[in-house]
Amino acid sequence: MSRAVQFESFGGALVLREVPEPHAGPGQIRVRVAAAGLNPMDWVMTSDAETAARFGLSLPCGFGTDYAGVVDEVGAGVTGYATGERVFGGAMSRAVADHVLIDVDGTIAKGGDAHRTPEGVEDRTAAVLTIGGCTAAAALAVVRPGPGDTVLIGGAGGGVGVFAVQLARRAGARVIGTGSAASAEALRALGAEPVTYGDGLVERVRALAPGGITAALDLYGAETAHAARALGVPDERITTIAGVLPGITPANGANAAPGAIEEIAGLVAAGALRVPIAATFPVEQIRAAVELQSGRHVHGKVVIDL
Repeated sequence: MSRAVQFESFGGALVLREVPEPHAGPGQIRVRVAAAGLNPMDWVMTSDAETAARFGLSLPCGFGTDYAGVVDEVGAGVTGYATGERVFGGAMSRAVADHVLIDVDGTIAKGGDAHRTPEGVEDRTAAVLTIGGCTAAAALAVVRPGPGDTVLIGGAGGGVGVFAVQLARRAGARVIGTGSAASAEALRALGAEPVTYGDGLVERVRALAPGGITAALDLYGAETAHAARALGVPDERITTIAGVLPGITPANGANAAPGAIEEIAGLVAAGALRVPIAATFPVEQIRAAVELQSGRHVHGKVVIDL
């Protein structure tokens, strides 16, 4: 038998269950999961049956998307992987489990995907790269920051923000990041100049950057996008990942450029990109982990150990 975290009902309790041990079929690898990273999308898309259906999910349904572990079974016809190789990637709403089956030609949303874990990157870190890294890369590709830019990033301390801030800084941009007052030091550590969100955001940003901002990423809702418009940023240099605003191009991690996540993993391995882990939980404490992560005030990533 194997273990997997599953829902009793969408929006209901998560339960750690014993399930039949899966085996790799043709074109698949089986990964023995060592760690799984949590993302807001994990609980948002499973919050109720209607939302789950939009993502193609039905009961019985697992939980979590980001994973890292070791290939322990290779299906017929697979030539690019061998048992014992360390991998990481995404398997939508089924990553918090002892084993995940991955289609070697699949995508995160359909069949899962896998990437080789670079030497020097531990499993807990690799397990939080895929969704956050791909989404940040896709968002930055929309606004294309560079030297001379001042970029406003809303939700800068969140799971996507920790990547977006550092990648924008590597591109040469100045970054102003929104967050709570308590997140200020964490944002500075990433390379952002902190500003508190909420009423008066436009005035606070204007005081920090009297010369204006030139691009914006809203990684939480729409407040930052509205503020950017009020500060004169053209729509083509604003993007969102959750809010939808007419005229503004949204970003989706599924549209990240080929090789983006490998590049991010390489930067992590080289010590050029920090990935703060806020908390780790054993899989038996999945409910406490989700409660912490869904509060949206964690300064870094939350990881489940399996």
